[in-house]
Amino acid sequence: MKVAVAGKGGVGKTLIAGGLACGFAERKLKTIAIDADSSPNLGLTLGLSAEEARKIVPISENKELVDSKTSTGYSGVYNLNFSVDDIVKQYSVPTPLGVNLIVMGTVQSMGAGCMCAPTAVIRVLLRHLVVERDEAVVLDLEAGVEHIGRGTSRQVDALLIIADSNLKSLEIAKHIHDMAFAAGMKGLYLIGNRVMNDVQKEAIQVFAKENGMNLLAFVPWDQKIIDSDMAGVTPLEDKDIEAVKAIDGICEQLLKKTE
Repeated sequence: MKVAVAGKGGVGKTLIAGGLACGFAERKLKTIAIDADSSPNLGLTLGLSAEEARKIVPISENKELVDSKTSTGYSGVYNLNFSVDDIVKQYSVPTPLGVNLIVMGTVQSMGAGCMCAPTAVIRVLLRHLVVERDEAVVLDLEAGVEHIGRGTSRQVDALLIIADSNLKSLEIAKHIHDMAFAAGMKGLYLIGNRVMNDVQKEAIQVFAKENGMNLLAFVPWDQKIIDSDMAGVTPLEDKDIEAVKAIDGICEQLLKKTE
């Protein structure tokens, strides 16, 4: 099972990505979670402490690793034919919730120097993880449509597009959906997150119907999620939280669709 999670920044996609990864791991699937966001915090969601998470060097910022894979000895000329299986073995981080984490990183800015080599490593590694390995993989994508545009997530079994009832997040969700559909991606699903009442639920349902989007599930707003974040602990360990239950239900739905 390979799942990508996308959406506008701030809609809660990282919690859902982490919850899915934990759900797969709890069902005895060897699971890799990939943090491909420019502001990575999936490690915290998977139970790492802030100190542990800060020690992780993103793949794109690991100059020694990138050079070992792409350097030809000639300035501006990169080797694009390299293996990445060793990266999974050496740079995946075990987390307390039974999921191995890889922090990818991303291109920081166009003015940060040439990023051709790091981007090449990320692309090859993502393809390896999604296409060539047997583990369950969950990708927490960068906010917006960047990875969809690059095509790095086209081979996944499901793309979950996260939105709340805010029209801005729904419009971003539609843009992601339309771009993914045009790219030939299958298994496109809208998830309504942080839903507080029936009015918000209906707004998401109407938007999905009017725009031809497959609405898979709702995740309710839950104060316990905010309380856990403030306390610096992952909410995923508390199975009584309604939002956590809902995310686990999404995990079950996805697994049934691949049977």
